[in-house]
Amino acid sequence: MKTAVSIPDDLFEAAQKLAQRTRKSRSRVFSDALKEYVARHAPDDVTDCMDRVCAEVGGEPDRFVAAASRRVLKRSEW
Repeated sequence: MKTAVSIPDDLFEAAQKLAQRTRKSRSRVFSDALKEYVARHAPDDVTDCMDRVCAEVGGEPDRFVAAASRRVLKRSEW
C-alpha cells in the first residue's frame, strides 16, 4: 500500500543515507522502521512471546539460580 507522510528534512536525509549504506530502498527502510516501532509499542505481543518461551523452557527451578537470586536481592536496596 502506498501512503504519504510528512517528516522533518533531517530525518529524511538520515533515512536516505541509511538506505544507501544498507543497499535498501527508502521504502524498505521506512517500512522496516515502522514495523519495529509498532512491535515495540505492542506490549501484549511481547508478553505473549515471553509466556511462550517460558512455557517451552519450563522445568524445575534451578537451585543455583534461585540461591544466586536470593543473594543478589539481599544486597539490593529496595
